[in-house]
Amino acid sequence: MSALTLSTSSAATLRADAIVVGVAKGPKGPVVAPGAEAVDKAFDGKLAGILETLGATGGEGETTKLPAPSGLKAPVVLAVGLGDAPAKDDAFGHEALRRAAGTAARALTGTKKAGFALPVEDAEAAAAVAEGALLGAYSFRPEGNGTAKKDDKAAKSAPLAEVALLGAKPRDKAFKAAADRAVTVAEEVNRARDLVNMPPNELDPKTFAAAAQTAAKEFGLKVEVLDEKALLKGGYGGLMGVGRGSDAPPRLVRIAYTHPKAEKTLAFVGKGITYDSGGISLKPAGHNETMKCDMAGAAAVFAAVVAASRLGLRVNVTGWLALAENMPSGSATRPGDVLKMYGGKTVEVLNTDAEGRLVLGDALARASEETPDAIVDVATLTGAMVLALGNRTFGIMANDDAFRTSLYEIAEETGEQAWPMPLPAELRKAMDSPVADFANMGERMGGGLLAGIFLKEFVGEGITWAHLDIAGPAYHESAPFGYTPKGGTGSAVRTLVRLAERTADGDLG
Repeated sequence: MSALTLSTSSAATLRADAIVVGVAKGPKGPVVAPGAEAVDKAFDGKLAGILETLGATGGEGETTKLPAPSGLKAPVVLAVGLGDAPAKDDAFGHEALRRAAGTAARALTGTKKAGFALPVEDAEAAAAVAEGALLGAYSFRPEGNGTAKKDDKAAKSAPLAEVALLGAKPRDKAFKAAADRAVTVAEEVNRARDLVNMPPNELDPKTFAAAAQTAAKEFGLKVEVLDEKALLKGGYGGLMGVGRGSDAPPRLVRIAYTHPKAEKTLAFVGKGITYDSGGISLKPAGHNETMKCDMAGAAAVFAAVVAASRLGLRVNVTGWLALAENMPSGSATRPGDVLKMYGGKTVEVLNTDAEGRLVLGDALARASEETPDAIVDVATLTGAMVLALGNRTFGIMANDDAFRTSLYEIAEETGEQAWPMPLPAELRKAMDSPVADFANMGERMGGGLLAGIFLKEFVGEGITWAHLDIAGPAYHESAPFGYTPKGGTGSAVRTLVRLAERTADGDLG
């Protein structure tokens, strides 16, 4: 990942390959944002006019490169759009700063060092710029076993190597802490992105579990891996039922961070289908090419637990990674089969492509046995949620309205688009089965909500629970924007980390 420094230099004196400044949309044209005063002075106060002549408006996602005048040490100035200028005496929103910094970092691919002279009036704004730049500079660069693409133009395609944050205060504890947190969070989001982007022949349940074991050793976490023998003996019918069609057997990973003074415990549960063919209910052509991303929930949970440890949060966080590969074969679960889930409930499988809820059911029941204060599961669960909310927004369901509201507010605060969704009680009847406690399918309409209702069946009585369906934003197939790359996005990592921080601070009761 790119290095981050808090520089005491001004934009005029910093020795770098480029200086990044912000420009906003004003009522009469582009307006140079705070932080760029020294750069504007070097242009004799005419920077906004020059940018307007070149067609810049200050719109979000817009970039304009200029040769630097003689008054700057850097040879290039990159102006990045911040969107609409705030009202007088108001500051730019943190998400606008994140996106602008990310856009700039992407535009500076192949650059060694850039100074970011964006508005950083306080530590939180500085953190937003740092986080956006570090996330925007992400590039998936696998070394692997030789199957990944090799780029002969590695130097030109290498991400921005160093982000020098100008206007911050290196000796101020708040700024230093904000920068350190930004680095940790960005590194863990990028950990999740890397896992999602791995080819499915290189990341199966066994290798994913091994990655968790390696991280646990590095960061002092406790880890337990249940292999197929332990899962069979323990009665994990969901995981075994989904994974039995594959040559790569399933795993359930428990990875835990504990703090000696913690008063609360959170459990995060992640769907980890390392490849989803749909099983016997095979996906049609055109719908399975990106199904390596179906473990994005487990990747987010894994990264969030590591982040909690690295940040030293005063809260216990346990991650449950429900890992399986869903494949068709002579041994695969068939539509019509009945699975006995962990804890004893039975499920009639009507569609083997509704497999995520089966592995999560086992993991939720197991996590409930430890009676945490709250459980949050994260999953690329339903296409129905994508139809409802689009490709950039995840849905939030919960058995507690206040908890759902808190998660929505946290997601918005961190810059992750989300929306609270209901769990209509009348949909439960659609899952009635004549041969099992219930089926894994029901009505087609409201399918994303019905999946949440299914999961609720496996949450222990009295435990606060929420479900994040990240099917839309977990994997971005279009052109990059802001700090969001093409491919794995690391969706929900920042929301989980912020939830852990709030819980550590006692903000969630």
